[in-house]
Amino acid sequence: MKIADIQDTVRDELKQFEPFFRQQLQSPVPLLSSITNHIYRSRGKELRPLLVFLSAKLTGSICQKTYAGAAMMELLHTATLMHDDVVDDADERRNSLSIKALWSSQKAVLAGDFLLSRGVLVALEHQSVDFLNIAASTIRYLSEGELQQLERARMLEWSEDIYFDIIRKKTATLIQSCTLIGAHSAGATGERLHAMGRYGELLGVAFQLRDDVLDFHSSSITGKVCGNDIREKKITLPLIFALNRVGKSEQQKILSLVATASIHSRNVRQVVNFVAAHGGLEHTESVTREYCANAKRALESFPASDARSALLNLADIVAERKK
Repeated sequence: MKIADIQDTVRDELKQFEPFFRQQLQSPVPLLSSITNHIYRSRGKELRPLLVFLSAKLTGSICQKTYAGAAMMELLHTATLMHDDVVDDADERRNSLSIKALWSSQKAVLAGDFLLSRGVLVALEHQSVDFLNIAASTIRYLSEGELQQLERARMLEWSEDIYFDIIRKKTATLIQSCTLIGAHSAGATGERLHAMGRYGELLGVAFQLRDDVLDFHSSSITGKVCGNDIREKKITLPLIFALNRVGKSEQQKILSLVATASIHSRNVRQVVNFVAAHGGLEHTESVTREYCANAKRALESFPASDARSALLNLADIVAERKK
């Protein structure tokens, strides 16, 4: 099963979404137009619009509000990525140059602000004010999670509780918002709305867990630099688990390697080997599968349908994805 198979369930809707989304990127300012054209051409697998449409289809029917919600979430997501690239001083995004690298940090921040404003406006233009509460909470939690992660990286503090709190805010909240907005657009309330939110949250945690495992794999598999989180002093679950398996002196030795990993690349390899040797990757893969299984269980109350099958299969894809 591939993501394209999941997309087939709402293929017509995704096709109609493309010109609608592109319209939201338009600006009379030539510089912004150049930046948004680049954004449109370099978009990824459209996971978030896909989740919005599938959630709406499962809980009711897709309508114009669904398109507005999908556009709002894609705009919000893209804006946060652009801001993240500035925060992380990242020159690449999805194997191509980032907006920050192509233009500048200042322009990336301002273009991200433009996308955030367009996200709010598309909701207002389609009488979807109820979406704004979800969007505002999402932005709040994303900001809090990013700041927490920066502070923990600076102090090299680590614990599973802190880690899961950060990834719920940084990743899960955005995916949960997609499933909630899709369900909202279809008129879902009560238990059905709660179930979709639960599915989105668990899927989001699993998505980040899998990302953190893939960071320890070779770039030939993932297309990313191996150990990039270590270079950025991000202590993720694979490393946390491995650290908990050794004594204090060994912990301090590994944390010292992490502290200087951005300067000495050999330190990255030593930390990667340490995590592999102490079962960090296997443990995180197991936890990822558990979260995906729980996400699937959140949909048990819904009757069988193409949309339900697609969301169940999507959880399996998240658990096993290679990039």
